[in-house]
Amino acid sequence: MNSKNLLLLFLMTVSHAVFPQKDKKAEMADPDSTGVMPDNLLPTTAPILLFDDHSKSDKKKAEKKKIKKNIYYGERTKKGYTKQTVRDQTQYQIFNYTTQNRESDPYIRDIHWYDARDKIIRTKEFDPSRGFLLHGPYSKEIDEVVLEKGNFFFGTKHGTWLTFDNKSILLDKLHYSEGWPKDSKVTYYNREERKIEKLTPIEYELMEGNFFHFHETGQVAVTGEYHFGEKVGLWTEYWNTKNNKIIRKREIQYQEIPFSKDFRPYIRAEWDPEGNLVYRKEGLSSN
Repeated sequence: MNSKNLLLLFLMTVSHAVFPQKDKKAEMADPDSTGVMPDNLLPTTAPILLFDDHSKSDKKKAEKKKIKKNIYYGERTKKGYTKQTVRDQTQYQIFNYTTQNRESDPYIRDIHWYDARDKIIRTKEFDPSRGFLLHGPYSKEIDEVVLEKGNFFFGTKHGTWLTFDNKSILLDKLHYSEGWPKDSKVTYYNREERKIEKLTPIEYELMEGNFFHFHETGQVAVTGEYHFGEKVGLWTEYWNTKNNKIIRKREIQYQEIPFSKDFRPYIRAEWDPEGNLVYRKEGLSSN
């Protein structure tokens, strides 16, 4: 099995393990009742190098080939646009989208998709029953002046993205690889064996996006989110069970909005190595 297939297998399994589906009645009644994640959702292999040089080289060669109209990265697409008037200015978003669905990378925070019902572009909670993933060229314009342009790959920013002011002066130039800013930092326990320790998303020289820390066994150790360099939302730590089970260890609640001066982080709940709830912050409802 090649590295690309191993990565796909890992992403599919860990996406459920890290963000489990809460479909059990007991968990719906009390999500803190157990810290144990379903055994069958354990990752089957340790994470491998995400930014593989060979795969990047193959993609570049494929992108340089002449392609038919409205076919991008090997996928046939359709064109669409949104229109919105704000303060007497008309804003257009012109994009391509694919009718093909693809399993979302759990490491990527923003998945861009066209909501065909509301006729807007969203970046969260992709629902294939009501929309389509953006795929191919994209531009944002106000009164025929281009403010932003780039490409999407199954809902993720890909390649070079440019932003301009209202006088068409270039403000910024960023580079992405399937949703990951190219400046993102990856640290390893062992680089030759491709044992990843931490995945830290970096954008505009600040931490921005979903953060992952792994145990040396390859199991998830910590998950959380950064926004403008600040920790936000719920951060979760996991016991190192050496791939026998995935068990939550502790949840820490951070500010929902960055730079909230009056907010102090607090431990929301804790579980022992067997998954038994040992602490829950006073005042939190179990329903």
